[in-house]
Amino acid sequence: MPPVNVEPRLLRAFLAVADELHFTRAAARLYVAQQALSRDIRRLERELGAELFGRTTRQVTLTAEGARLLPYARRAVEAQDELLAAFARPAAAARPLLVDVNSPGLVHEQVLARARELAPDCELMARYESGLTGAAAELLAGRLDVSFGRFGGLDPAVRERLSQQPLRYEPMAVVLPDDHPLAALDAVPLGRLAGETVYAGAGNPRTPEWTDLARQLFAGRGIGIAPPAPLAVGKEEFRRIMTKYRNPVLAGVDFPAMPGSVLRPLVDPVPLSPVSLVWLKGRQHPGIDALRAAAAELAGMNGWLERPAGAWIPATDALIMVSPD
Repeated sequence: MPPVNVEPRLLRAFLAVADELHFTRAAARLYVAQQALSRDIRRLERELGAELFGRTTRQVTLTAEGARLLPYARRAVEAQDELLAAFARPAAAARPLLVDVNSPGLVHEQVLARARELAPDCELMARYESGLTGAAAELLAGRLDVSFGRFGGLDPAVRERLSQQPLRYEPMAVVLPDDHPLAALDAVPLGRLAGETVYAGAGNPRTPEWTDLARQLFAGRGIGIAPPAPLAVGKEEFRRIMTKYRNPVLAGVDFPAMPGSVLRPLVDPVPLSPVSLVWLKGRQHPGIDALRAAAAELAGMNGWLERPAGAWIPATDALIMVSPD
């Protein structure tokens, strides 16, 4: 039998479950989705040819083989931590981080605020620029450190050079003129937008991932996408454009209140905008660790990664959201 080459990541997954004896808590501790953690444990069990945990609907227990692995796994992980610490670069770690939170009022600001509490010695600077595609180019160029957005909407070649941690399935909404016939509804069934032309950022070079999400959502439903137009910046300009063109605007449920308009959630089905925390692959910094910890904590507290039954999301995004780096 050939020797087994066990990845340290799998041993870290094993130790987290062994310590917590609870897959959900262990996943939060590692900043990963529970499905990804379960997949890693199954892979480790296959590679070792041993069942490591007993699982029932009520509890998780270590098997005899799991208990036998425990001291070896601890020593292996401790050795790797010592190696990484020996070659750490403190000067680089102390550099301030530039964090793109996209727009004021979004949950990204909550993640940043909590990360600042977790790592008070790190300087985490906020920047407000909309669009993950635009942010990704700056991440790769070294002009930005962290951003948020729809990771599955990036070019695969770009995704290969970035890491991501799922943060939220954000329900989508529509912004309507306050005298629009659908504005009287508490929630707008998606089918009621048939015949409408909806603004979804077409032509904005920073946000093609959002326009693509809209295109997939509207396909076959008789909903049009408004042609490219200059981006309305500021509340008064938004009011002027909304009054002039009267196009509904596709948004997330956290879109800030705008004068002359109302925000209504979309239903039947509830469409989801997948949001991830994104950074340059291989980049190590205590500020990134704090952001990841904050994202995992807030997602767990608020149920941001709980997918409503029957909700709509593209298949590619659904897979990416359960396969974090």
